[in-house]
Order: sequence, then C-alpha cells, then structure tokens
Amino acid sequence: MTTATPSPPRSEPRPPLRDRLGLPATAGRARLIGAHLVDSLGTGLILAFTLVYFATTTGLAVAAVGAAVSTARLLALPTAVAVGPLIDRYGARPVATAGNALSALAYLGFLGAQQAWQIVLVCLLAQIGHVGYWTASTGLVVLAADEGERPRWFALVQTLRNTGLGLGGALGAVLVAGGGNGALRLLVVLNAASYALAAALLGTWRPTGAGAAPADLPSAAQDAADAPGGYRAVLRDRRYLLLIAVNLTFVFASMILGMLLAVYLTEGLHRDAWTAGALLVLNGVQVVLTQSAVARRLEHRRPTRVVAVGALLNALAFLLFALVAAAPGWAVPVGLVTAMLVYNLAETVATPFTADLSVSLADPARRGRYLALYQLSWNFGQAVAPALLTLLLGRGAAVPWLFLAVLSAAAVPALIRLERTR
Repeated sequence: MTTATPSPPRSEPRPPLRDRLGLPATAGRARLIGAHLVDSLGTGLILAFTLVYFATTTGLAVAAVGAAVSTARLLALPTAVAVGPLIDRYGARPVATAGNALSALAYLGFLGAQQAWQIVLVCLLAQIGHVGYWTASTGLVVLAADEGERPRWFALVQTLRNTGLGLGGALGAVLVAGGGNGALRLLVVLNAASYALAAALLGTWRPTGAGAAPADLPSAAQDAADAPGGYRAVLRDRRYLLLIAVNLTFVFASMILGMLLAVYLTEGLHRDAWTAGALLVLNGVQVVLTQSAVARRLEHRRPTRVVAVGALLNALAFLLFALVAAAPGWAVPVGLVTAMLVYNLAETVATPFTADLSVSLADPARRGRYLALYQLSWNFGQAVAPALLTLLLGRGAAVPWLFLAVLSAAAVPALIRLERTR
C-alpha cells in the first residue's frame, strides 16, 4: 500500500511592492500628487529669498522689508478661521485650488511691489493663499485615501513636501548664484507659474478615494455648512482642543529648522553657517527616504501612542542639542549629527499620525472648521516661535533647547489623557 506524498506547504504570496514601500494606492490621484509636489517646489524656490528679493529690488532697508513681511503674516492669522466654513460649504478641493490660484496672482504682484505698503499687500495675499491651501490640504487626503490608508497618504504628502522644498531650494540657490535682479525676478515668475500649475492640477482632479463620494454630493456639503453650532461646537470639543495643544508642541519643534538651528550654530557654538545647511540637507534626505517605510511599520499602532513616541524622541533630540553646547570641540560634530538623526526620526514617526488624528477626531459635519482651528495652531506657533526662541537663546545657548525638551515631554501625558477622554 502506497502512501501519498504530502504536498509542500504553499508559500504566502509576497505583498505588492507598493505595500512593502508603505505607499498608498495612487491610481487616479496623479494630479493630486503632482499638485503637492509642484506647490512645494515653488515654495522652496522663494522661501529663503523673499527678504533678499525685496531688499534688492526696492532699495528699502532689510529691517523695513522684514517689518512689512511680518505685518502681512500677522494680518493673515485669522485666515484659517474664515476658510473653515468655506471648506464645509464648498469642499476641500475648490478651496485648495482657489488658494493656489491666489498665491500665483500674489507672487506676480511681487514684480510690481516697490513700497512698504505694497509689500504688505502682496505678502498678505500670498499668505492668505498659503493658509487657505494648507487648511484644505488635510481634507484633500480624506478625499484621496482608501479605507485605512490615511497615515500612508499623510506620509506621502510629507515626503512630497520635503522633496519639493529641497529641490526648489537647490534650484533657487543656483539661479540666485547667477546674480542680479534678473535672477531674483525669474525666481518670482517661476514660483507664480508653479502655483498656477498646482491650481490647474487640483481643479481638474476628480477624487476617487473612500472619502470622495459623500464630500462630492451637494446635499452633503450643504448639510455640513448648515450644521448647527459652528465654531462654538468645535470650541466645546475638549478632546480636539487637547489635540491642538499637543500639536503646538510639534509646531515649536518644527521651527528649529528655519529659525533656531543656524543662529544656534553660528552664535552659540561659533560654527560656520554651512554646518546648518548640511544638517538641513540631512533632514530632507532622511525624511524623504524613510517617511513612508516608517509610517507602514507603525500604521497598525494606536495613533496617540505613536505620536507620544515622536514627542519623546523630540525631547531626546533637544536634550542632545543642549548638551552639545557644553561638549568638547571634537565631540560637537558627532553630537550635532546624532541629535539631528533623532530629530528627523521624531518627524517621520509623529507627522502622519498627528495629521490623521486631526481628521479622525473631527466631526465630519464640521470638518472644515475643525481643520481650520488645527491650522490656526500652526499659524500661531509660527508667529510666536521666532521671537520666543531667539529671546531664550539670548539667555544661553542651551536654554531654548531645554525649553523645547520640556515642552515636548509635556505632550506625552496630554496624549495619554487624550486617549482616555471620550
């Protein structure tokens, strides 16, 4: 009697490459991806050269130009609050499209601005466009994402943003190196063109994700716009207010790249300015290469716990930056790179899941208003952080880093409370 030879166990099929890389389903979303990349590319072009552009092309003192730009940004602070009801009534895609179109017109206006009040006007319009776009951008992810893929989409958007900013900044530096007003004016024209292209891509994109169908129905948009309570209902939502407080700690943490790092290195540690540039490049490269993979590995974890880990990593990074101020000279480069690597890891861990919480904790009927308050936390932090961090730096090289470490650590108990609050 012969016995049957058992068949070898069937191996599990390998998941598709997209899953292994941590990427979301992107079929039918190419225009959205292109809009995000082009928008960030244009921002990178002009980001570091706005003050230089106006000081060079108008003959005004740098201090006067800086005051005009700051005035415009302060005047634009209420924009997010005004944009929230528009998102609820018309949807995220039309508002984001209009924001990019307004930015394109504003940057064209840069070409004719010669006086301080004109700089305030065109910078105000540009800032309104930026805030309108970024307030609506989280809603774009809701429209694009398939079920369960929002963290992956937020990770992809972060990767696209870093890629675009890096490429735009590099291209801007190359063009400016050519010298003269002509190169600076070319930057402005290219930036305006990038926003116009991003607006065209968004305007012609038709959402296909899990969140698209209800949001595209006029009756649903009308129901959202007519939902009772408005901002009063949002302000009564203690869970969401707690999330906004947590997000403020990450806003302050994000400001070290543009506002604190270079000054700390040059004034506090007496290092060459190129060191800051090298660390910024390290940040961009690490985030671009690892963001989606990190999000994939963490996507099944509880979002509040993931964000708490990101906050602890930030606190550790800031402690390392503070310790560098007392380190011997030979240890400073190693300490700076180590601190930057930890900081970059915190960014890749926390960013997609903080954004996902901003959506999942929001009432869908008033999502635009919820996202407006969430965006307002970014605008407020970006307005306050430069003055506060530089003031602290004046009290000692390590002081702002210790402040940021304590602030980041305080986010952890707040997140635990957020998790337990219903």
